[in-house]
Amino acid sequence: EDLDENEYDCLSESQTPIFVCLTSDKGLCGGVNSVITRQMKKVMAHCAETSKSPKLFIVGDKGRAQMRRIFEANMAGIATEVVAPMTFDMASAIASEVLKIEGDCKYVIYNVFVSAISYTPSIQPITTFSSGEDEALVEYEFEPDTKSEILEDLGEYALTTSIYSGYLEGATSEQSSRMSAMENASKNAGELIDKLTLQYNRARQSRITTE
Repeated sequence: EDLDENEYDCLSESQTPIFVCLTSDKGLCGGVNSVITRQMKKVMAHCAETSKSPKLFIVGDKGRAQMRRIFEANMAGIATEVVAPMTFDMASAIASEVLKIEGDCKYVIYNVFVSAISYTPSIQPITTFSSGEDEALVEYEFEPDTKSEILEDLGEYALTTSIYSGYLEGATSEQSSRMSAMENASKNAGELIDKLTLQYNRARQSRITTE
């Protein structure tokens, strides 16, 4: 399935968006990674139409291989050979690298698990906390009193949490897709073996008859 048109609305607030694309390091899992690449093509086309300057941070070797061919100029970072299953510490390390990239808004793109045979791509905007939230937080007490530091920490935590949960969703989609792909591969291999066995028996019988 494609991204809902309403999901592109979140891009309107950003001029230099940073997209964190979560893909896998291993193949043989159907179209899990190509779905992310296909959606990124549409997102990048939307950015071009609206004169934005996007940057990409790719998680996963398969996504890196696919997107480097078409978005190499926009790639600002890569993380491959991610430990499976991903830990929160690993997500924190990836988030730290993403935060080094200059941009005004961050988005995490990943596959959402729907069922054993279905998954859908999603783009998750990361909430950016700033001094603009002072009025909304006036009823709360902060320790330490440096509210700006706390808001910055909350923003970093929100990014890490989104990467962590998004990667787990993507990993679930990957495994379900791999199970389906391997089942189809086994079925096709069985049909091919039956076909070749029949062909072999006919050739053998023909040779015996000729002799």
